[in-house]
Amino acid sequence: MMNPAEFANIAAIEENFWWFRGMRRILFSQLDALAPRYAPRRVLEAGCGTGHLSRQIERRYGWQMHPIDLAMEGLVYGLGMGIPRLAQADIGALPFRDAAFDAVLSMDVLVHMPPGGEERPFGEFVRVLKPGGLLAVRVSALDILRSRHSKFAHERQRFTRPKLLALARRHGVEVLRCTYINSLLMPVALAKFRLYEPFVKGPPESGVQPVSPWLDNLLYLPLALEDKCLQAGWNFPLGQSLLLIGEKSRP
Repeated sequence: MMNPAEFANIAAIEENFWWFRGMRRILFSQLDALAPRYAPRRVLEAGCGTGHLSRQIERRYGWQMHPIDLAMEGLVYGLGMGIPRLAQADIGALPFRDAAFDAVLSMDVLVHMPPGGEERPFGEFVRVLKPGGLLAVRVSALDILRSRHSKFAHERQRFTRPKLLALARRHGVEVLRCTYINSLLMPVALAKFRLYEPFVKGPPESGVQPVSPWLDNLLYLPLALEDKCLQAGWNFPLGQSLLLIGEKSRP
């Protein structure tokens, strides 16, 4: 489970912080292209945190979102915002019948499972998804990019593209797209995580902290450029995150 202390940091800035804005932009562009084909009605967000993303998706697409999370520390923010259908539940034992949803989304959740522990929740995502339904999963990528933030947030593993592809295929998911994202800033991340942080030897700390407006806008620009590249059909060979979009195999 994510460090409960991180939810307050996320809730304070997830509307406007460069990373959240950029990741939403990339995700929404991919969903925009797929929404007419799949036309989902009931959608599960497995590991919703504060529920903010579910609210954004419901407003954008009109889907009936069902956001769940195990941590009440995150759900209390969603309850305070009046987000409907919030529920506390374990993604490893989802309290829903088989094929209950037209789509399932899970953003940056599987990284909090120990290695091997991702199998059960991923299987649950697929179980509650209708045949032919849409699955979107995002995870942190590449062990070399582990940082003080990783430790603070209780991140327990990172993924490679082959590892994530194999996980999807073991569970009967036909992969439509799997690409690294947050790629253009990777040289900056490597310098910070592998040079600066070992040099200063500071304690684990959250990376979800406000920055100056000019820096926030500057850091957002590479993600906006990546979004345009992804819309043009490019995939990135390396990056700080991975986005997988797939379809549950039909009988």
